[in-house]
Amino acid sequence: MLTRRIIPCLDVAHGRVVKGIRFSGLRDAGDPVERARAYQQQGGDELVVLDVAATVEARAHHLQVLRDMRHALMIPLTAGGGVKGIDDAAALLEAGADKVAVNTAAVERPELLVELAERFGRQCVVVAIDARRLKADAPVPGAPVPDWEVVIRAGTTSCGRDALEWAEEATTLGAGEILLTSWDRDGTRLGYDLELITAVHARVGTPIIASGGAATVEHLAEAFAAGADAVLAASIFHDHETTVSQIKDDLHQLGIEVRR
Repeated sequence: MLTRRIIPCLDVAHGRVVKGIRFSGLRDAGDPVERARAYQQQGGDELVVLDVAATVEARAHHLQVLRDMRHALMIPLTAGGGVKGIDDAAALLEAGADKVAVNTAAVERPELLVELAERFGRQCVVVAIDARRLKADAPVPGAPVPDWEVVIRAGTTSCGRDALEWAEEATTLGAGEILLTSWDRDGTRLGYDLELITAVHARVGTPIIASGGAATVEHLAEAFAAGADAVLAASIFHDHETTVSQIKDDLHQLGIEVRR
């Protein structure tokens, strides 16, 4: 049986770790290098670092933060934020990332995923999908309504795309992994959107990293049961409520195979 991955996430803005609810109301959550080092020592399988201000501010990722983190780490590192093309992705990889996450630019120009996969290999390409639940009423009477829509630009903009269809298209184009975040659950501590995870898992064979809403070990276990291959968490680690090693011990007690 494959072991499941526990991945602490560092949302970074202007050199600091930040955390909010539904991508807004960001608060300071510490120094990214210190956090990264601590999560590695606790047994984090990988780390994800996202420059959450880059796309909104129309700039590239702050590479120095990534370089400093890489010097402190031996575990795999996925980096995203501000990736608009091949050069941006190459800069992240050269700065120390093992994989590159892309969101807004891929939605706006899907062929970017083809270009990234051809240049760096599918194993380096992570499509980050931020999905928001829609109301039952169709904007046009009789028109089909997706259950979840894709939101971009740090959750500020709806692009009118069905999240499930986009997940399927993105993996066909070249994404080797899906970072699936529920906009509705982000920072709420209500647990992952299990229906979303299950629906995407039914559509694609690509590994899924579930994100958004973790508060308890039961939430993580539920995400794995719904089809996630890895779980992302932030607040529970940033706020020192638990550690990666404790989460792994608890999951092991629940019969879930993790690297210990």
